[in-house]
Amino acid sequence: MQILEVAKIQDRKEFIDLPKRLYRDDPCWVCPLNSAVESVFDPAVNHTFKHGEAIRWILKDEDGSTIGRIAAFIDSVRSAANNQPTGGIGYFEVIDSRDAAFLLFDTAKLWLKDRNIEAMDGPINFGENDNNWGLLVEGFMQQGFGMPYNMRYYMDFFEAYGFKAYFEQYSYHRTIREDNNKIVQFPERIMKIASWLAKRPGYTFSHFEKRNKEKYVKDIVEIYNSTWSVFKEDFTPLETAFLYESFEKSKPIIDEELIWFAYHNDRPISFFILLPDVNQILIHFDGKMNLWNKIRFVYFMLTHKMTRMRAIAGGVHPSYQNSGVESAIFLHLYNMFLKKPWFIELELSWVGDYNPKMIAIYEALGASRAKTHITFRYLINDKLTFRTYKEEMNERKNLK
Repeated sequence: MQILEVAKIQDRKEFIDLPKRLYRDDPCWVCPLNSAVESVFDPAVNHTFKHGEAIRWILKDEDGSTIGRIAAFIDSVRSAANNQPTGGIGYFEVIDSRDAAFLLFDTAKLWLKDRNIEAMDGPINFGENDNNWGLLVEGFMQQGFGMPYNMRYYMDFFEAYGFKAYFEQYSYHRTIREDNNKIVQFPERIMKIASWLAKRPGYTFSHFEKRNKEKYVKDIVEIYNSTWSVFKEDFTPLETAFLYESFEKSKPIIDEELIWFAYHNDRPISFFILLPDVNQILIHFDGKMNLWNKIRFVYFMLTHKMTRMRAIAGGVHPSYQNSGVESAIFLHLYNMFLKKPWFIELELSWVGDYNPKMIAIYEALGASRAKTHITFRYLINDKLTFRTYKEEMNERKNLK
């Protein structure tokens, strides 16, 4: 077997095409856009290169056929937030061969070790964690856009190599409409809390407007960073540039009435973002967005091919948690669902096993856990003691 760094045009093509061969007969796999994968490794597009570096390889067998791929990367901001210098691996795909998998892991590990990295997480993204984060271990169904799908045998390779589960990520599903197109009511308790809060002075709610994008981006950054700086001491602050970039990429599918904000005395205190699941369209494109597929995309949009939504982000300012503001936002979303009969399912993903409050909210909405991904960690420095993310959180709390 031969490892090759992706450098030539043909190498990039092999990196892109390998999953298409591996999953050819799997109806659950959705091919991402070729351009989206390439953009991750383009410093002109991916803002993470401003404070990081990335490399990728393909693996060939004795006959010259590509049988595996992997990427390794270092995000200095994310690394500094850990107890030790930590890098990542991702975009891992391989045939059912432990030797091939281990050679890919070895290659990434040595590259990271040469750069004084002591731990590697994977499979993760070179960028934000709303995309391509974690290994699917339960719920092998068609994934929502941005949620990874992989071969079942990958988990054995990760565990056999020495990776351990750092944290689990859960995706919750909730039926919006039954087969007879009748909407499924939200729990009565949610409705009562929302109605009560709506009568309190100072509370207002509004949905996203593209024409006022700058205001809402600023509000999201303020809420998100205030929320997660309290919840996670090692969190990576949300960057305005990334958010603008994300909204620009999602502009064709954004439904303004599925992104809601709560304010108290005009202060932004909560937001919740739903996006229609574009995977229901991309599954027909084989990774290509040519002129014909652009025409088809418009047609699928107009005929409401996207019947699922994915909740990709949300937050409540710490001062307003347990105030019922989440219920009020869900009530506004529910009223929007009444106007949009083509939406039949909601995916709430992902929530970490270290976030019991959000898990409780999802379950209170009547959602059920449908999928589990795992973010694994491997200690390159074997003198370190492995701790799960929940254990690290508890240790920090005890030190206060």
